[in-house]
Amino acid sequence: MKSYIIAMLSSAVLAASKRNSELFSGYKAPIGERPSHIIEELKMLSADELPANYDWGNVDGVNFLTQIKQQHDPQYCGSCWAQGSTSALSDRIKIARNAQWPDINLSVQLIISCEQKDDGCHGGNASYAYEWMFNNYITDETCSIYQGRGWDNGVGCSAMSYCRNCAPGAACVIPKQYYKYNVEQYGYVSGESAIQNELYQRGPLACEIAANQAFDDYDGGIFYDETGFLDTNHIVSIVGYGVQNGVKFWRVRNSWGSHWGEEGFFRIVRGVNNLNIESHCDWATPVNDWTSIHTTTQAEQDDPNND
Repeated sequence: MKSYIIAMLSSAVLAASKRNSELFSGYKAPIGERPSHIIEELKMLSADELPANYDWGNVDGVNFLTQIKQQHDPQYCGSCWAQGSTSALSDRIKIARNAQWPDINLSVQLIISCEQKDDGCHGGNASYAYEWMFNNYITDETCSIYQGRGWDNGVGCSAMSYCRNCAPGAACVIPKQYYKYNVEQYGYVSGESAIQNELYQRGPLACEIAANQAFDDYDGGIFYDETGFLDTNHIVSIVGYGVQNGVKFWRVRNSWGSHWGEEGFFRIVRGVNNLNIESHCDWATPVNDWTSIHTTTQAEQDDPNND
């Protein structure tokens, strides 16, 4: 009987491990040193110079955050790395534009199709995503909408990956001109103080986290994991911080839809590296030009679907 119980427990553990690996398959560690391009180091403020509570979703009544994403629709795709990096940079564009309408939501699809140091729907990291945006350019979701498939599973990179338009009864085409956006500098930080400074002074960050089953089941409140789980497997974006009833917390956006957590967000205890969330956060600053136009070349028009 004892061996039977042990066998049942082992099977349950294996099943839970398999489910976790399926749920949280969006992270891939970079190989070697992480890339960065820093023009000017951020001046660190002391704890006394930082406000006790700050949330980019409500700065004196103004929301500087862009939309909640759902990486698992129209089908499952481990694209959290691209979701977190584009969402955080979209927020920083909105901050730089002083919340001017309409929001610019950068294209996740372009990243999972064209940034091929990472594995599309099978995982990646924000460091490589920002490096690619710096070396190339990115478009928004009105040009390249999310399909839940990347270069690894059927939607590869082409001229049409950047921007396309379709009409009834005709083939899709590349617009003759479309807006493009660029990264000016990018890097990474670790630890509560550095993350807090980067967040408060420049905007949201894409942060790695060790998501587990308890995290998947989260439905509100300040989350505190007591298991000590630290195996990074997911990427989210920290958008704010605060203190409630003496408990310090981060406010964080996930990419599992608005039906999850606190309307797509969650709060997690701050200052103790719970679920490894303070170990590594990537950031990028946008080039301050919202009217930059890409004019489609003849080669792109002639052969839009080739890489």
